[in-house]
Amino acid sequence: MGVMTTTAERNPLKPTLDTLSPSQIEAIRKIPSHDEARIPQLDAHRPASIFTGQERFQQEQDSIFTAMPVPITVATLLEPGSVIAHNGYGLPLLVTRTKAGDIHVFLNACQHKGAKLIDDCEVHKQNKMTCPYHAWTFALDGKLVAAARQETFKNLEKHTRNLAELPSREHGGLVWAILGRDAEEDWSSLHPQIAEDFAAMGIPHARVYGRKTFELAANWKVVLEPFLEGYHVQRLHAKSIGKLFADVPNVTDVFGLNIRQISGKLNFTPDALDVPDENIHKTVTHAYQVFPNCVVVTSPYYISVMLLMPRGPNRTTVDYFMLTPDAPRTEKGEALYKKSYDLILDVFGGEDFWAAEMSQAGLDSGALETVVYSGLEETILTYYGLLESQLS
Repeated sequence: MGVMTTTAERNPLKPTLDTLSPSQIEAIRKIPSHDEARIPQLDAHRPASIFTGQERFQQEQDSIFTAMPVPITVATLLEPGSVIAHNGYGLPLLVTRTKAGDIHVFLNACQHKGAKLIDDCEVHKQNKMTCPYHAWTFALDGKLVAAARQETFKNLEKHTRNLAELPSREHGGLVWAILGRDAEEDWSSLHPQIAEDFAAMGIPHARVYGRKTFELAANWKVVLEPFLEGYHVQRLHAKSIGKLFADVPNVTDVFGLNIRQISGKLNFTPDALDVPDENIHKTVTHAYQVFPNCVVVTSPYYISVMLLMPRGPNRTTVDYFMLTPDAPRTEKGEALYKKSYDLILDVFGGEDFWAAEMSQAGLDSGALETVVYSGLEETILTYYGLLESQLS
């Protein structure tokens, strides 16, 4: 059973520098002026087969995605007394939050004949889950509470037919689970600095304004790479957000297996950090890669969370969440959030994800033996070093 974590109930409507964690503030203070930024030269490659091969895909599945904690959903999506089905990893799951606030992750399989209890992926406010096949009913803690015509079963003991539960917990405002039934329960990859940063950013108590699932014809690492580098921003996003960002490296920190990147936007100067009550996300962007497959990116009025779930060597399911500090209180506020949501779906879906599928088509053709990386893509190599350290 996962226990609901307690964090400081800070959810700043206007995030300023002083609302962030000490570690975030320290990193922001290290951002140089754009004209002083130094871009390294790299001679770095990776074999194209890491994006195309079934052997590598299976190695990642066995060593990471079924053996280590993986993110399932945004915790704030589930109020007490609710349940949601989840199929993103190719494994039918149920995520519940009991009235007491406890999180559980179960296999979505009735203990009678294995039928899914819930088939869609919408949030359901309910205290029980009833199988549509033979009407066996389970509580949100997984206990079988009723079996239709129980008198027709000889020696049926309900406590032996509870839902199959996976180890789970909340961390940093996300629900995590270990998907392998026989995997050792090890949560050491969930770093406390990530939880501290995300609490300062208000993620555990934010509101899910919008969410969308993308099915992409690309390897999950091809989808991930743009969120680890700034090389593409002024080019791929030239007609959308590219003009807002400088062509310089980020300030990068590694916490265990997790990466935090902080960069100054085009208007950034170090003295801008000392403007009173300035929205820090108008000046600085945070981008996190939470191991193995979660991306978090800040914007002035919302935070983007993406879960990149591998489904095959060239197939990825992406769950996107737009988090806002609160519900819009005015028509103007609703218009701002809707405009932001439409823009970010266009940028991520129509540009970043489009580029990933275009790249995958070329990689699958066999045209490249290796992929090469520039000095503006150095953090990708940092990530691959961390990833490869976990492959057995």
